[in-house]
Amino acid sequence: MGNRIFIITGTSKGIGRQLAELCLEKGDTVYGIARGASDLNNTYERYTHVQFDLEDTHHIDDLISGILDQIPLASVECIGLINNAAMLEPLKPIDQCLASDISIHLNISLAAPMILTSSFIRYTSHMPARRKIINVSSASGSYPAPSMAAYCTSKAGINMFTQCVAMEQTSQSNPAEIIVFDPGMVDTELQAVARGKDAEEFALSGVFQNVYESGQLRSPGDVAQALLDCFEESATSDNIVPTMDEE
Repeated sequence: MGNRIFIITGTSKGIGRQLAELCLEKGDTVYGIARGASDLNNTYERYTHVQFDLEDTHHIDDLISGILDQIPLASVECIGLINNAAMLEPLKPIDQCLASDISIHLNISLAAPMILTSSFIRYTSHMPARRKIINVSSASGSYPAPSMAAYCTSKAGINMFTQCVAMEQTSQSNPAEIIVFDPGMVDTELQAVARGKDAEEFALSGVFQNVYESGQLRSPGDVAQALLDCFEESATSDNIVPTMDEE
């Protein structure tokens, strides 16, 4: 597969961690970005952990340039950015959400992936290597739900952002590929948070609980493999990969 480099957000747990491990097992080099610590660098020589809070959007450009400065870009055959990190809360009616709740959510789940993408494309535009960006989205970006206004809005924004950037890149001499990946419903900490909410506060908590109890959730490992398969596929005109349930 050649000399591949991945920059992945949210590698301390869930899909991000599973994806990082999968790439590392294949011999790829991974730079993982997460607010929390990680023990992956204790196991894999090719893993570098960057502890960073994506809420700090003003320093994301420095974050990406700092990572890329560590990479001998001239010898890289393929480099990818996987915008996986996101948050689910606030899960409550919008009139009960504080301004700080909304701001933090949109910074992490929407603004950060946009800035990461912008910086990644700009600093790698001179590379002859294949460049690909995958933004992890959700069916919630297409289907509204009560008490999930922030989450649905950020995912809808990710979908539209990806399509806009894809259109921009088609006119470039050295275009970067960019797609959205919808993993379906996955057994992650976000799911546990949703089903653990009081039904009076979050009306859909029972739905999340039923999905969990009926065994409909996909494992983070299976989703990570599907995501990596999407990365390895050649570019197509379709920038939104359907949910795994629809494949």
